[in-house]
Amino acid sequence: MTPPPFDLVVATTNPGKVREIRAYLPDWNCLIPPADLLLEETGNTFAANAQMKATQAALALDGWAIADDSGLEVDSLDGAPGVFSARYGRTDRERIERLLFELGDERERGARFVCVVAVANPQGEIVAQAEGVCRGEILLAPRGTGGFGYDPIFYVPQQGLTFAQMTPAQKQQVSHRGQALQALVPQLRQLR
Repeated sequence: MTPPPFDLVVATTNPGKVREIRAYLPDWNCLIPPADLLLEETGNTFAANAQMKATQAALALDGWAIADDSGLEVDSLDGAPGVFSARYGRTDRERIERLLFELGDERERGARFVCVVAVANPQGEIVAQAEGVCRGEILLAPRGTGGFGYDPIFYVPQQGLTFAQMTPAQKQQVSHRGQALQALVPQLRQLR
């Protein structure tokens, strides 16, 4: 296989996302950005935030950048926490506790994880983008020790597991990020 023509800086400070993106894109050299790289998320959609971070990183580092914005949308909470998923608390535990508290005894626990991935060239232009969605349910209590974020409470009925109970390979096949990155790969190959 021909090596890719460019490296990709992963525009995130989330080590879990870096791990997952590297696993989904084994043919690309996915680089961790410098610790002092500032990335703003001021958009009101996942697409706007992914594009913003990819563009900021590409321009700041004069290179190719990939960014995602993703989050959990809970049906009975009118789509919350949505684009504010990472800001719903200071830690994963706080975010999960807040979400479970807000859901309370609600019987309707349908939810979906959404991910938009964008790639910017060194000029800061978005040259590829894809979206992935995974439907599931919010459990009453966490299950599993893998993954990150809301993974321990996001249950995928078709798999009979939470994201946190899945192996990385299982999660890669069904997750929102996996779907988005699978859709993105053909676009990346077109950029050669």
